[in-house]
Amino acid sequence: GVGMLLYLVKHSRPDIANPVRELSKVLDGAKPDAFKEMLHVIKYVLDTRHMGLRMEPIEGGETWKLVYYCNSNYASDPDSRRSVSGYILYVRGVPICWRSKAQRSVTLSSSEAEWIALSKAVKEIIFVMQLLESMEIKVKLPVIVRVDNIGAIFMSKNITTTSQSKHVDVRTKYINE
Repeated sequence: GVGMLLYLVKHSRPDIANPVRELSKVLDGAKPDAFKEMLHVIKYVLDTRHMGLRMEPIEGGETWKLVYYCNSNYASDPDSRRSVSGYILYVRGVPICWRSKAQRSVTLSSSEAEWIALSKAVKEIIFVMQLLESMEIKVKLPVIVRVDNIGAIFMSKNITTTSQSKHVDVRTKYINE
């Protein structure tokens, strides 16, 4: 059941990414509660089968507009206290890639969690831009990245560095570039 849900997340249902991610964490030792939750997600998918991604690109213009939404929640996993990042990338109004994934390291604040999500977003944007440029498609610059955390926005613009924030400086320069 989780495998079928993963297929849906990858191809047409980014709205169930978080519950499926949580379900996939307990595959090796699933209990009746996890099975019940899986059935709940499957019921949701069946009840909302008319929903999905609608692929109707916005017409007009020579350059393609990219809009990226990224977000994270702070220390949401009760066992590891890792934050979860999520993003969705729209090209000409069409969502082309999305993800919900636990961050690799534990963050010390919600701003840092959002800032790490932002740096991952920039990596994805660079990849998509290079892909589009290789197909000789012009991308409208600057690329719009929507972030809802003022601290993360400030960290991405702040250029000052101390010995304890070298890793911050490296990610900041990467984001700005």
